[in-house]
Amino acid sequence: MSAAPDLSRHLNDRREPVRGDLASLTEALDAFAREERPAPQPARPRVAVLVPCYNEEAAVGTVIADFRAALPDAAIYVYDNNSSDGTIAIAREAGAQVRSERRQGKGHVVRRMFADIDADVYVLVDGDATYDAPSARGMIEKLMTDHLDMVVGLRVDQDVAAYRLGHRTGNAMLTGFLASVFGQAFKDILSGYRVFSRRFVKSFPVLSDGFEIETELSVHALELALPVAEVATPYYARPEGSFSKLNTWRDGFRILGTILKLYRSEKPLRFFSIIGALLMLASIILIIPVVVTYVEQGIVPRLPTAVLSMGLMILAMLSVSSGLVLDTVTRGRREMKLLAYLSQPAAGER
Repeated sequence: MSAAPDLSRHLNDRREPVRGDLASLTEALDAFAREERPAPQPARPRVAVLVPCYNEEAAVGTVIADFRAALPDAAIYVYDNNSSDGTIAIAREAGAQVRSERRQGKGHVVRRMFADIDADVYVLVDGDATYDAPSARGMIEKLMTDHLDMVVGLRVDQDVAAYRLGHRTGNAMLTGFLASVFGQAFKDILSGYRVFSRRFVKSFPVLSDGFEIETELSVHALELALPVAEVATPYYARPEGSFSKLNTWRDGFRILGTILKLYRSEKPLRFFSIIGALLMLASIILIIPVVVTYVEQGIVPRLPTAVLSMGLMILAMLSVSSGLVLDTVTRGRREMKLLAYLSQPAAGER
């Protein structure tokens, strides 16, 4: 009978340490829960600097060095477009990843870059050392902070030779025309210094071949009403030994032609309605004397004129009808572009 109390006392003695351990563990958990810890830092975006080059041996080394200093964590890609000088060798020596695009033209190079490179933020800059590399940090910050899809470097020339009068005049004319066509425009649609989100790059259908690619980039953003901005950035003269490949008149007319083609494809109803209105006006002007003669004399002495007027009126109606049909097609194509854009994650969510 005396063994039972001894066993009970022994078990009670064994429970006391366990209760003490549980109390200590509870206190430790409470203290851990109350402890203030720094919030986890978001992952840094992967930045890719894209440098299209054609015979830029005098400048490409400087461009790579400047962007390496401004964006030390960025990957720098130089895409050579059939250069006949030492551009490739200098770019490799400077530490860039060098690739080639055989089809001649900046549009072909940009298409290849956007297809090949995988990143969260893309910096597109010409390889002529005219753009300010430190400005890229502010442009990227604005893109990420404001959740934008494109930030354009608004050129502020630091030298009279940096921005030739012909180029400045042509840029102003094209910018004004783009504003009248699309209702909103950038101040510098021809800037070659831009920062893009992954969403923009992977949903942008590059159609241009040459220097009109900048216009196409701007129009794509405007037609889909994408969030964009401009940031003022210094613009310098080319270094000694570097020469511009841009022809003011030839490339200006090509860019103007690109705007007209984009206007036709993106605003077909308005485009063909204008043509229809002009044809209708010509038809009315031609038929007025014929109608007046018929009312006064009861005859139609100028039958060819009447036939021509009727033909112009028929063409006017066909033009407006074509605009109506193409407008429906354009809306469907714009919806597909928007779906491609929305299929990509927003900046900072990947």
